[in-house]
Amino acid sequence: MPFESAPPKYAQVVAGLQERILNGTYPAGSMLPSEEQLVNEWDMSRTTVIRALQILGRDGWIESQQGKGRFVRGRPATSDQRLRPSRGVLEQDESNGSRLIDVGHVIAPDTVAALLNLKKHEAVLRRRRLVVRDDEPDELITSYYPLDLAHGTRLGSEDALIEGPRRLVEARNKIRYDHVTERIAARLPSAEEAELLALPSKRTPVLALTVTAFEASGRPIQLAELVLPGDRHELEDTYPLA
Repeated sequence: MPFESAPPKYAQVVAGLQERILNGTYPAGSMLPSEEQLVNEWDMSRTTVIRALQILGRDGWIESQQGKGRFVRGRPATSDQRLRPSRGVLEQDESNGSRLIDVGHVIAPDTVAALLNLKKHEAVLRRRRLVVRDDEPDELITSYYPLDLAHGTRLGSEDALIEGPRRLVEARNKIRYDHVTERIAARLPSAEEAELLALPSKRTPVLALTVTAFEASGRPIQLAELVLPGDRHELEDTYPLA
């Protein structure tokens, strides 16, 4: 069965805005509707709309001008119309702008153990890396793997995983990543996250995307959390999605 990922809500907003940029509804140089207008039009939460706008800005479709708003830049020179945030977390070549923070066995936090269907206080392999873009920390990715699936792979290596973690798990265990679930939330960072992401303070909100990957039988085989710096003004008064 092929790997499937149902597009999260913010991906619908991204795809819709990209389509309008491509068909000329929002030509290069024009101002995008405000966050409030987009929230009302798409009938989605403010957190969802902000995440979509951050992706468009990161990928070069739009730019923010302080005190003015967001303006269209047009289609980037290289772009993929298929937004697959989960695949980026699960398959990304670690040698491309990524720095390993640490890797090793840890006791799974309670939430991780629950999502991976593990016993309380059971050990997992944790792998953390920092993605840097334009010389600035952009994403902190923490992945957790059940030890039986990590055994015999290079997931515990301190070297960059050029092939990405998914291929290592699939090849060693003769299983396939079948589907994923995603959850995005706005929250305050831990002290360590604030330091690694070079945030101005521990009160600066971040967006956390939690991805849980499953094989066809329904067994969870990897959990990854991607933490992105958030803009203090944009994220105030937002709440985690259910």
